[in-house]
Amino acid sequence: MNRKHKSDFGILFATIGLMVLGLIVIYAIGPMRANVLNSTYGTNYGANDFFFGQLRSVFLSLVAFVLAFKVIPYDLIKKLAKPIMIVAILASVLLWILAESGSSLAKCELGECRWYNLGPVSFQPAELLKVALVIYLADFLTRKKEEGSIGKFKEFWLPLIIVCGLSLGLVVVAQGDLGTGVALMAIIFGTLLASGVPMKQYLIMLAIVLVVAVGAIATSSHRMQRIYAWLDTISGAASSDSTYHIENAMLAIGTGGLFGAGIGNSVQATGYLPESINDSVFAIMGETFGFVGLFIVIAVFGAMLLRMLKVAEHTSGQNERLLIVGVFSWTLAQVAVNIMAMTGLVPVTGITLPLLSYGGTSMIFISFAIGLVLQLSCYTSREVVKNEDISSRRGVGRTHYSSRRRRS
Repeated sequence: MNRKHKSDFGILFATIGLMVLGLIVIYAIGPMRANVLNSTYGTNYGANDFFFGQLRSVFLSLVAFVLAFKVIPYDLIKKLAKPIMIVAILASVLLWILAESGSSLAKCELGECRWYNLGPVSFQPAELLKVALVIYLADFLTRKKEEGSIGKFKEFWLPLIIVCGLSLGLVVVAQGDLGTGVALMAIIFGTLLASGVPMKQYLIMLAIVLVVAVGAIATSSHRMQRIYAWLDTISGAASSDSTYHIENAMLAIGTGGLFGAGIGNSVQATGYLPESINDSVFAIMGETFGFVGLFIVIAVFGAMLLRMLKVAEHTSGQNERLLIVGVFSWTLAQVAVNIMAMTGLVPVTGITLPLLSYGGTSMIFISFAIGLVLQLSCYTSREVVKNEDISSRRGVGRTHYSSRRRRS
């Protein structure tokens, strides 16, 4: 491993900045969300309950971030790749069993059971599955490359298909969570692309998965309804119940104008826009901060993702590089799909905006994953690493990637 140096402050500041922005938004619209739920479902939420819930999530996420960044060495993470993957799969299997048996330990909403009900808190195993898959694939693909078995069916594709197929099945089929399925597929194909898999095999596997995904959508009336709603929206058809969500999301962004209505002045958060603090938080930010605010949010995400790629480019270890690519693919997929859904570019899929949406499990695990990236950013080399099998070219500029001497 290269000599330790300073971490990538760009990733660090972007992560903390997005968390703080999320807190501000939840503080502003939390009372409105509480009023909507209390009047609709007879609950008894206090005005600041959602803010304190988000504050707790940010605190736990920072703990997870620091553990991954400063406390748990990545060498230990690599050794635990298989056990972590097994635990994540078993947690999802157990949730499915509990849901099928009607246990109160399985928390279900809108007919889908995706959480463990643990009294005052809930836990979504699909989020653990994301980070487990990132760690496992980095380890698996590195080992197969060292063995020279990448591309071989029995040694490579068969175990990969079993693990990835089981993960996708447990999330998309058992839990009905297509949004998380999109993130998992991004992780899988992002790391595969960076691992040196023969391009022909890669494209064949990608085509097969896309066909299966289309079949899963076509055979689900709920998912097809979302497709029809999206088509109706972009074609200008008459409004209906199915187009309500996407139309109000675009209305929120449109009414925000250039600079927004200001903090606490959101109209859509008063009950018009579904999931205003979760999946639809980007639209609420558009209404609150306007086009300029959304541009800044997208720019921060873009800067963070570019810094991740820069870290991967200067990381000499195959395992480490693949992990960073996995986290990059995961983050990019969720950011892109959420934003495109809220702007009418793709159907609404029910996927959170990382570090900004309300909720604990999602933020905790993606914070842990980003913490691992930040840990690895402390060991980048001064050379751009394109492939371990070919000579590297010199990096440019005197950043912390190139200003320090290397030690193997």
